[in-house]
Amino acid sequence: MPLKPAMHDQDVRAQMGREFKRDSQRTVFDARQRLTSSSGTRASFDFELLDEYANSRLSGLLAVPALVLILALFASLWVSPLAAAAWAGAVIAANLIVVWFCRRFKAEEPTRFNAGRWTASFVVAEMVNGIGWALLPLFTLVAAETTPLPVVMFAMALVGIAANAVSTRTLPGATLASTLPSAATVTISLVTAGGTLNWALAAVVIGGQIFFVYLAKQLYASELETIEHQAEKDSLINELEEAREMSDEARRHAEQANIAKSQFLATMSHELRTPLNAIIGFSEVLHSELLGPHGVPQYKEYAGDIHSSGQHLLNLINELLDLSRIEAGKYDLNEEAVSLIDIAEDCRRMVEIRARAKSIELSVSYAHNLPKLWGDERAIRQVVLNLLTNAIKFTPQSGKVHLMVTRSGDGGQLLSVRDNGPGIPENEIETVLSSFGQGSLAHKSAEQGAGLGLPIVQKIMELHQGRFDLFSKLRFGTEVIATFPRARVMDALAPVVEKKPRLQIYSEAG
Repeated sequence: MPLKPAMHDQDVRAQMGREFKRDSQRTVFDARQRLTSSSGTRASFDFELLDEYANSRLSGLLAVPALVLILALFASLWVSPLAAAAWAGAVIAANLIVVWFCRRFKAEEPTRFNAGRWTASFVVAEMVNGIGWALLPLFTLVAAETTPLPVVMFAMALVGIAANAVSTRTLPGATLASTLPSAATVTISLVTAGGTLNWALAAVVIGGQIFFVYLAKQLYASELETIEHQAEKDSLINELEEAREMSDEARRHAEQANIAKSQFLATMSHELRTPLNAIIGFSEVLHSELLGPHGVPQYKEYAGDIHSSGQHLLNLINELLDLSRIEAGKYDLNEEAVSLIDIAEDCRRMVEIRARAKSIELSVSYAHNLPKLWGDERAIRQVVLNLLTNAIKFTPQSGKVHLMVTRSGDGGQLLSVRDNGPGIPENEIETVLSSFGQGSLAHKSAEQGAGLGLPIVQKIMELHQGRFDLFSKLRFGTEVIATFPRARVMDALAPVVEKKPRLQIYSEAG
């Protein structure tokens, strides 16, 4: 018992050490990812961000030229249509360069992905696109009427900045490259033109540039957070899948080991029982002196020891074989109508001699008119014998053991064996109910055993859809209860009474 806290602390320290190692590895991995990433996040995120950028530009393949043509028609009211068309053609051509790079990016194999090269290519392409939008101030050179032209350039520049900022939100460098040239040239043109209105429009252009760059940055952060959450979810799914595969593999190994164990036990049980039968048979002949009295009286005693040891070993082998068959699912019940009281009485008579040898008072209490059970007689007999044998084994000299068979509260039938032995400590009950498990007091006060009796009883009761309960208190004794369900009780059916009408009227038609 004193070792348990130390073992617990050692397990806790080992768990903390594993968690610290895992956290350290994750920190190093994240740092390495940030150092090798072109976006300063993770190398694995670079592809997702660039792919989202390419999808955004490709989705605007028709929308952007349509927007540019509308702006060109709007500008042609104050400038020559040729100049407006030339500006629109330059912007559309620059946009097609961006689209061409995006198509190449989508067509390339992910295994050949180079984040730095593609980031630089997209930034250069967006720079060309931004220069196309920056040609707006050239309208002042060909405008027939220059009075409303600053307002026209202001409106067109603001629309272009907004469209490019939203389309390039997942690539901050491309956002600046596509919006800054037009914002700078239009602002300079408005400031150079002079006047309060132009200066105000220039200030709005600068404010619009700052606002849309900030908006693109917020959208970038939101997209990055989404990607991080998706990556974390994928990582958790992968870990769960790995854990499931490991669990399945461990389960397969356990099943194979269990099958191998069962086969080994079955084979060894058969091989051991064959010579044991001969040993037990000849030792019984020697002990009973069927061939004549022994010259040395001790030989008879030795033969009795051989016989009892052989019987003990044979019982152990039978228990091992039964347990292995139950665990392997090959323990078939041979069910029939049986009387639980008759089985209990037969078992009581079998253990009565052993109880007398220890001066143990063995009392019984049977309910009257109990119907029969539907079950395996041999298995139920084994349950009763194991429980009675354990009670007599653990009860000290001049103790008491009480056997009771009665109805259960739900209409089933139960068998109870209660003794006034040393009892079982509460923290050892789980051990006692496990295979090969024995309590500390059992080692001191009981005969030797393998610790298979109660596990076999549990398994047999499960096969009968029943329940097994153990109640024990230290220095006050133990009670074990095996309960068979109501469905296995063969109650007699009530007689069928045919009811006849009290009045029968016969009529004849003549």
